[in-house]
Amino acid sequence: MRSNKSDSVFIVKLLRNGVLILILIVLCSIVYNFNNKRMATETALMSNAVSSKDFKGVFIRDEKMITFSGNGVLSYNVADGGKVGNNTIIAEVYPDDEQIGRNREIQHLEKELDILKKIQNPGTLESAQPASLSENIGESYRSLIYNRDMHNYNELRDEMENLVVYMSTYQIITKSVSGFEQQIVDINNQLAELKKASVNSTEIIKSDESAYFVSYCDGYESELSPDKLDEITIDDINSISDRRSNENTIVGKMIDGYSWYLAGIVDNSNKEYAVGNNVQIKFDSSDENFNAVITDVRDEGDPQQSIIIMQCNQFNYDLVQHRAENAKLIKGEYNGLKVPRDSIRFDDIEEDVYDDNGEKVGTKTTNYKGVRILKGEQIVFKKIDVIYEGSDYVLSKVHDDDSGYLALYDDIITEGEENVG
Repeated sequence: MRSNKSDSVFIVKLLRNGVLILILIVLCSIVYNFNNKRMATETALMSNAVSSKDFKGVFIRDEKMITFSGNGVLSYNVADGGKVGNNTIIAEVYPDDEQIGRNREIQHLEKELDILKKIQNPGTLESAQPASLSENIGESYRSLIYNRDMHNYNELRDEMENLVVYMSTYQIITKSVSGFEQQIVDINNQLAELKKASVNSTEIIKSDESAYFVSYCDGYESELSPDKLDEITIDDINSISDRRSNENTIVGKMIDGYSWYLAGIVDNSNKEYAVGNNVQIKFDSSDENFNAVITDVRDEGDPQQSIIIMQCNQFNYDLVQHRAENAKLIKGEYNGLKVPRDSIRFDDIEEDVYDDNGEKVGTKTTNYKGVRILKGEQIVFKKIDVIYEGSDYVLSKVHDDDSGYLALYDDIITEGEENVG
């Protein structure tokens, strides 16, 4: 009897202890999960950033105005940004716009006639083979796409003509068409009629030097020249507008050399920009980035209003269409691990010190910038190497050879680590 009572008491105690253990486990689990839920993390991923500043850019070039009598209408033979040599015909003067239109039609028909004659050339037709022509068509098409993407417009026009010749020749030798003799006759008849009604130009404007040509002037040609770079002020830059002269005697201007300057006002209070820095410039009017070098940085007492002068040696149509234009000054493009700024911490790390022979000579403690990451159930400090600073984040350089630095896919603790022991 006493044995049964004793067994009963033992079982009750055992059950009570089991319940207490279960309650303790549940409480520990609740506390653990509560702390973990409060520990927000963000995975370290690769990101790109561009260090840039927007500003108003003012073009400064070595320019010389070209004029004519003003009697008549100008017909240009050179496109804006085109290179001309000494004694090159830049423009011709005609009595009215009708004659200019007639001349353009003559030029168009003569170009079309030349292509048709090239296609109809007996030597071309005799040597042409369908297989080789098909290969030429494919190669010409690829070149066409390449020149379009590279903005090589002169080469693009030449390649378009080649493609027309190859495809038309292919049509003739495969009997898709009989030939283009009738088209040649019709074009010759049109040309004869147009030339009968045409008149000669009343004035011819030629270049007197080798330079680049632009078909407008704005009145800043003598004021904004490279020899006056040291004199330009903040007020000058702010007052310059993008305008064009409407005087009827202006043909355009010659730009000496392909090197030009751009002046702008930029916040340089952090000393980000210095003479000799290589930068890129992006204009609103162009899809391209242009390489440039900073030649001067100065201010008038306020570094937030610094005058920066840049020199560029690239030249094309887009770069001569404006005097002043909204631009972006690009210091560099960066690629690294994105780190929230609020998660950055500092920690002392003890490191071994080695001599020139690789022998350990002691240790030293260094205070490093870094982040705390969640590795399993442990919190680990990882160093970061900041290469770019954004408004609410930084980019850290990847150090694959050093496990002490933040690595791709690490879980950065962004909140709650102060509540964890």
